[in-house]
Amino acid sequence: MADPEAADTGGGEPSSEALSRMVAALEAVDVGAHLLDGRGAILGANRRAERLLGRSAPELIGRDAHDLLHRNRHGETIPRAQCRLRKAILSGAPTQVSGEWSERGDGSLLPVSWLATPCVLEGHKVTLVLFHTVDVAVRPGSRPGGAGPSLTELERLALLAETTTQLTSTLEVNEALDRLIHLVLPRLADWVVVDLLTERDEVWRFAVAHAENGTVLRREDLEGPMPPVPEESLMPLARALRGAASALAGPETYRGRQLSAISEEQRRLFEVAGLHSAAIVPIRGPRQVMGALTLGRSEQPDPFTAADVALVEDVSRRAALALENARLYQGQRRVAETMQRHLLPQMPYVPELEMTVRYAPASDASQVGGDWYDAFPLADGATALVVGDVVGHDLDAAAGMAQLRNMLRAYAWSQQKPPSKIVEWLDEAAQHIAEIPMATLIFARVELPEEGGYLLTWTNAGHPPPLLINRDGTAHYLDQGHGVLLSAAPEQPRPDATAVLPPGSTLLLYTDGLIESPDSSIDEGLRRLREEATSLSHRPLDPFTDAVLDRARAPGSEDDVALLTLRVPDQP
Repeated sequence: MADPEAADTGGGEPSSEALSRMVAALEAVDVGAHLLDGRGAILGANRRAERLLGRSAPELIGRDAHDLLHRNRHGETIPRAQCRLRKAILSGAPTQVSGEWSERGDGSLLPVSWLATPCVLEGHKVTLVLFHTVDVAVRPGSRPGGAGPSLTELERLALLAETTTQLTSTLEVNEALDRLIHLVLPRLADWVVVDLLTERDEVWRFAVAHAENGTVLRREDLEGPMPPVPEESLMPLARALRGAASALAGPETYRGRQLSAISEEQRRLFEVAGLHSAAIVPIRGPRQVMGALTLGRSEQPDPFTAADVALVEDVSRRAALALENARLYQGQRRVAETMQRHLLPQMPYVPELEMTVRYAPASDASQVGGDWYDAFPLADGATALVVGDVVGHDLDAAAGMAQLRNMLRAYAWSQQKPPSKIVEWLDEAAQHIAEIPMATLIFARVELPEEGGYLLTWTNAGHPPPLLINRDGTAHYLDQGHGVLLSAAPEQPRPDATAVLPPGSTLLLYTDGLIESPDSSIDEGLRRLREEATSLSHRPLDPFTDAVLDRARAPGSEDDVALLTLRVPDQP
């Protein structure tokens, strides 16, 4: 070999004869050896390299060594910028590295240590790579037998940080547990089992998942209700579900014992999954034990160790916090939805008039707010229509809405007065009775006068205007009768407005969540609502209302929406 500094730096490569002589010389060394050109392509390899890599010389020569061989411990391709062999080729300096992995021809991984040194062959710079390995090849995601922990300390910290980020960014139990499964498979185990305790202390096997060929598969046949947890049982799963302790387990744990029903299910899991080792830890929340997490290995050869259990416990604690938050959120949502259902009334039956309503909750966690709709018969035979909005998106706003609704119903039924007068009384009473900072509403009455045709009379207290769509598809907003919102000037008189509802027409009363959003103006929202509603007006009222809510709601809107639609008959 010549001095590397004197080598030709131009293109080309050594002749096949020179390469053959070099490879023949390398047969004398008892390690794998191959030659690389300046681009990292393999020029030749000795028989020891072929055996170790499980690839013949024709399968190696001409291939990029990095793309073909270099992997991380999970079997994933390493970015070129992180390839230490490539850096050694570019630097031209001798480099020795341990703790790397090569992919064999059968897809298994080979832990390797290598030495790369530059040399010159027929005036061309080449790199000689000598490598050796332990005697066992492992599959992606595992480690060489007994060769230390499966994750470095840095990798463990990265896993815990990723677990915290992934699990705390969702408030859905199913989503959180699905993310947990994908975080630990196949990084820590081949199998993940999640057992959860219900509110009645029943055990539910929520998930059984298996990593296979880079894909996470659910085993629904192994999921479902589980037997109760015996108080006296010392078996690993029972102790974890009681919050007593974490444990290591293997098939021998369940042999030659009188097993309870839940331990028998766990024994069956080991048998079906082929588990040779498992770590079973409690999922312990801030207030109570929420379940148990079982990680199992069937293909990864190494058993779990005490150090692995400590890591799984750290993962489990983060999962428990995410589950606790998700359950609290869902509990609050159930309470809010129940309250909303009771606060919003059922629509009355009005002969010949079609009416339907929709309520779309805000994205806020409470799922309840101050938007409401109402319709009820009046003492003189007319029908009252109301859509309103109390400022706020919480239970206080919902309570204020209920107060306003009840007072308005009482005034409207007992006093045969125009809408403006009813709302004036409501505004004045709200100052002294209801703790409402501000609210908007439309109060209207629909009646059938003796001369025929339905007559709409309304007053508007700072609310978006109703939309009237004629049978022919033309539409316009009813801008008349507009006054200030409630609580702004209770002493100020309010106007009334009237309009005849043409045969076959459709009336929309709605709250501002349908037209307002941080990303668009009110004018844009009003235009979009009119265009969508007119294009849909030929549909029956229920499908029409659903489609309007779906298509006209402002993009990015986080407000709740109350929507009341009314359609008059084609013939009076």
